[in-house]
Amino acid sequence: MTATLKDTTAIVGIGQTPFARRLPEPEKTLACRAVLAALDDAGIHPSEVDGFASYTMEETDEVELAKAIGAGDVTFFSRVGYGGGGSCATVAHLAAAITTGQATVGVAWRSRKRGSGPRPWRDTVHQLPTPAQWTRPYGLLRPVDEIAMLARRYMHTFGATRDHLFLVALACRNRANQNPAAVMHGCPLTREAYMTSRWISEPLCLFDNCLETDGALACVLVAADRAPDCRRRPVYVHAAAQSLPAQHHGMVNYWCDDPLRGPSWTAARQLWKAADFGPADVDVAQIYDAFTALVPLSLEGYGFCGRGEGAAFCEDGALEPGGRLPLNTSGGGLSEAYVHGFNLITEGVRQLRGTSTAQVPGAATCLVTGGEGVPTSALLLRS
Repeated sequence: MTATLKDTTAIVGIGQTPFARRLPEPEKTLACRAVLAALDDAGIHPSEVDGFASYTMEETDEVELAKAIGAGDVTFFSRVGYGGGGSCATVAHLAAAITTGQATVGVAWRSRKRGSGPRPWRDTVHQLPTPAQWTRPYGLLRPVDEIAMLARRYMHTFGATRDHLFLVALACRNRANQNPAAVMHGCPLTREAYMTSRWISEPLCLFDNCLETDGALACVLVAADRAPDCRRRPVYVHAAAQSLPAQHHGMVNYWCDDPLRGPSWTAARQLWKAADFGPADVDVAQIYDAFTALVPLSLEGYGFCGRGEGAAFCEDGALEPGGRLPLNTSGGGLSEAYVHGFNLITEGVRQLRGTSTAQVPGAATCLVTGGEGVPTSALLLRS
C-alpha cells in the first residue's frame, strides 16, 4: 500500500505579530511571539512541541526558538530552501514527520524584517551564486527584474495587458481593505493610481510588487486523531507537493523549453494526483503574489484554466468574492504583508475555519501555493 499524507494531520493553531514597514523587535522576538500565539490558539503547551520546520533564509534557528519558548525534547527539524517557494513545504515536512511518528506537535514559522532590513541583492562582498553570474551582470539585479522578463514574454505571447495585472492587484487590495491587520488596510486602489504609478521594472509598476514588511507568522500541526481535541476547529492537510522542474534556472527559466511553464506545472501534477478533488472543486485560493504576473502563470499551472488563459481568467470579477476563484482573501503579499508567503497559509486556515475577514461562504477546500518561478511547494487544505 502506498503511504500518503492525505488528511493524516491538521493545522490546529495559527499566530502572527502585527505587520508594518518597521517593527522595533528583533526577528527572534517576533518569531517567539508568533509561535506562542499559535500554540495558545491551539491550546497546546510549548513543552509539547517536538518538531520544527522553517526556511533556509530564516535567521532564528530551531535551537534558539526551542529554548526561548520552553519546548521539550525536539525529535524533528528541517529547513526548506528558495524563499517563498518553500512556504507550503514547511507544513508538508511537518505533516510527513508527524505521520511517520518522528514528531507529535510540529511548529512551522517565518519571521522576517524585510521592511526595515537589508536587501539580499545589495550584498556585493560575496561571490555570486552560479545562476546569478548569468543574470546580474546584465542588469537583472532584483527578483522584480527577473519576473519582469517573464511578464513581458507572457504579454507578448498571449496578449495579456496591464489591465489584467491591475485586476490581480485590485483583488488583493480590496481584500486588504476588509482586513484590519493588513498593511494596506484603508488604502483603496484605483485604476488611475495603478496606471500612473512609477515603474519598478517594466512592465511591472509599483503596485505589481509585494510589500516590504516586518512581521512573523506560525502554525501548529498535530495528528488527525488528536486534532478534534484542540481548542480550535482543525483544518486538515489533504495533499502537499514540492517541485524542482528539470533544467530549472532561478526565476527566469532560461534553459527550459518553455520559460512560461514554471514549477507550478510540476507541483500541480503531484498535488492533484494525491488529492480526492480537482481544481474545479477548490472554493478559495491563496496564490503566491510577490508579483502580480505570477498569479496568471499559477492559475494556468494549477489547472484553473488552459495554457495562455490565465490573464483572461482574471476578468469579470473572477478573483473577487462570488467570482470563479476568490483569491488571497487577506490581501496577500501585495496588500496584507510580505513574509515569504506564510500569511497565505494562515489565511487558508481562517477561510476553512470560517473566520476570515473576507469569508467565502461555505468554503471547505483551499489551495495554497508557494512562489511560482522558483522551486516551489503547494498545499491542499480541507475543513
